[in-house]
Amino acid sequence: MWPQPIQKHAIWALTPKGAALGEMIRKRLPYARLFVSAALAADYPRARPVERLKTALAAQFREFDGHICIMAAGIVVRLLAPLLVHKTEDPAVVVMDEQGAFAVSLLSGHIGGANDLALEMARLTGARPVITTATDVGGKPAVDILAKRASLGIANPRAIKAVNMALVAGKKPLLYDPGNTLGRVMAPGEADCFESKSRDPWRLDGPVTQAEPRSGVWVHDRVRDLPDEVLVLRPLSLIAGMGCNRNTPLDELRDLLFSTLDKAGLARECLAGLASIDAKLDEPGLLELAAELGLGIRFCSREELNDIKGIKSPSAVVAKHMGVSSVCEAAALAAAGKGRLIVPKKKTPNVTVAIARIGSMWSASAPGIPPIFPGAPGGF
Repeated sequence: MWPQPIQKHAIWALTPKGAALGEMIRKRLPYARLFVSAALAADYPRARPVERLKTALAAQFREFDGHICIMAAGIVVRLLAPLLVHKTEDPAVVVMDEQGAFAVSLLSGHIGGANDLALEMARLTGARPVITTATDVGGKPAVDILAKRASLGIANPRAIKAVNMALVAGKKPLLYDPGNTLGRVMAPGEADCFESKSRDPWRLDGPVTQAEPRSGVWVHDRVRDLPDEVLVLRPLSLIAGMGCNRNTPLDELRDLLFSTLDKAGLARECLAGLASIDAKLDEPGLLELAAELGLGIRFCSREELNDIKGIKSPSAVVAKHMGVSSVCEAAALAAAGKGRLIVPKKKTPNVTVAIARIGSMWSASAPGIPPIFPGAPGGF
């Protein structure tokens, strides 16, 4: 599982009792900030004073992963309604009364983490958690929670409802998860709620025929047309190895990377990182590309690249000038650990790109491209 980011929380309180409860929570909850009405600010020097709640909450809403609002639920609903986008994007919101009797998961219970935050408030304060999502009430796993637990991206959020409704109804959604990415985070009882398939049930050469649409989950880095009831989950499974001439512009680097992924039928959102040779540590275009995509970039030594055997597209020119027979393919494999090259070198006059899949997550290669060889142990 990928490392989980630090969670930042805002605590909002309007009354003296609410502020006292909020201060207690702030002391016990890491990375939390307390906001209190301006009239109470003198008593809480560590808190940020609020002159107008509507304005302050709107300004801070997306600056935090979760909000704990110690006030009436009606106030919170009315203030937040104009700010909401989608449950996959909105932060968690938990409402508590000033007595600390209840902690209500109000918004973004699953992906946003409000259900977990309500349970955490119950642990810290003794409040009774109130969780109303159907899967939790029915004792069923929620597919969006499982996806979050496995650090999987959600490509088509609208399909979450179909899968979760099937789970609540006791139907078993089909699950195609060749890398067992979702399977690794499921408890035995949760796994039993799905019908796992070793072969793609929506494969192009023989789709499953059914009397009525059936929900399902498809965990892969390939781009595919699938029924609306199938939830597509994206693993961080791909490494792009890149080489370039000095001072190659960002646009040329980005264009070749994206066109390579698109032509291979691979999802851009599955990129976990970039890799190159350490001679490019200060290459402006590569650094700009990594920053633009929000990705890390690993720079490999010549010795590390030369240790990669069986390169598909070695270059005598690169060997002469860089001291290695390959940059993009070897870097992709070195950074992918026990992976395999699924897209060999593609190039423009100034850029080379190759794509490797991390850690042998599954055996299937990109369309029309055979796997080449397992890489050496390691990691990105």
